[in-house]
Amino acid sequence: MSRFRRIGLMGRVGNPEVRETLVHLRDFLRSRGREVVVESEVAALLDSSPHEVLPCEEIGRHTELVIVVGGDGSLLGAARALAAQSAPVLGVNRGRLGFLTDISPQHLEAQIAEVLAGRYLIESRFLLDVLVTRGHEVLARGDALNDVVLNSGVSARMIEFELYIEEQFVYTQRSDGLIISTPTGSTAYSLSGGGPIMHPGLDAMVLVPMFPHTLGSRPLVIHGSSSVRIVINEYNDLHPAISCDGQLNFSASPGDMVHVHKKPEHLRLLHPLDHNFYAICRAKLGWGSRPDGD
Repeated sequence: MSRFRRIGLMGRVGNPEVRETLVHLRDFLRSRGREVVVESEVAALLDSSPHEVLPCEEIGRHTELVIVVGGDGSLLGAARALAAQSAPVLGVNRGRLGFLTDISPQHLEAQIAEVLAGRYLIESRFLLDVLVTRGHEVLARGDALNDVVLNSGVSARMIEFELYIEEQFVYTQRSDGLIISTPTGSTAYSLSGGGPIMHPGLDAMVLVPMFPHTLGSRPLVIHGSSSVRIVINEYNDLHPAISCDGQLNFSASPGDMVHVHKKPEHLRLLHPLDHNFYAICRAKLGWGSRPDGD
């Protein structure tokens, strides 16, 4: 049975390859009888008429599928808006790694046609909510699909903080900071910091210290529903930074607290039927293949 009659398109403005793919994709979808609407930021690129344009915060509520063209960064930005909306998300890779955007431009029509025909995989990815507070005042709020990162903000300068999980004291640590990652983010910045690769289906988070002062500080995997609280010690002389997916950035002060927990909304991510997490790891991370090339 034919699926997804009304489809939204999003992409990274300013990338000519993205524009080329968006035009091709729009024309292909129209040739298959689909109604296409586009995010307002890319409407000018596609010379769209006003009735075909929706803002990012609305496009997933008024479509049955949203296709994001770009790299993983493009999908991360879209995910934070789309997770609270109803439409599932499909990524077309025009970036480098492509852990999240796994439709290839070379096989665009064939793979999109399979999805339109109802032949696809769907999975749920959870996001993180972050609050920065000072006393009872909320200073900043954000969310992340990959990770929330606390860092000193100054090269070769450490900060000291206390870590609590489910309001149980874990440790006081001196380090460059702390990465709190979802399974989705475990192949991103967390991996660079020495964290483990987690299968995206796991309900878990990993806490990865950044250049800790003690050898006993190691990545810690906790349940995905755990609440995490970081207290920035008052005698720090730095104003550490907090980032969400490396895209949203806040500044904190000594004595502030950072609260992280799972968002109630999940991102629904579509993949082709041949999607294989371990095959992606082999291709993107240079893992060895079997002698027969598989």
